[in-house]
Amino acid sequence: MTKRKTTRDAMEIIKRRFSIDPETDPEMLKIAEDYRIAQMIYDARTAAGMTQAQLAKAIGTTQSVISQLENADYEGHSLSMLRRIAEALHMQVKVEFVPLTKHAG
Repeated sequence: MTKRKTTRDAMEIIKRRFSIDPETDPEMLKIAEDYRIAQMIYDARTAAGMTQAQLAKAIGTTQSVISQLENADYEGHSLSMLRRIAEALHMQVKVEFVPLTKHAG
């Protein structure tokens, strides 16, 4: 019996522990999308050298709202709020529709 290498890769841990492929499982894809949006907001804000409070002031909201938007568990992202954030960071929002990946099984 060979021992598997330990990993810190979250996707690999999910595959091993739950026998779910996060790249094709519909529920995992939704969670990943929420995380991706939160991470994009965080990355863009920090790349611009802004704190949550500074971004909040720039778009006319509070620091706690920015904190919520940067939380992967938050599901209330609106296109208008994302546009306000993008504008404050001198960026634009890009939305695309892509085909669903068929679940292997």
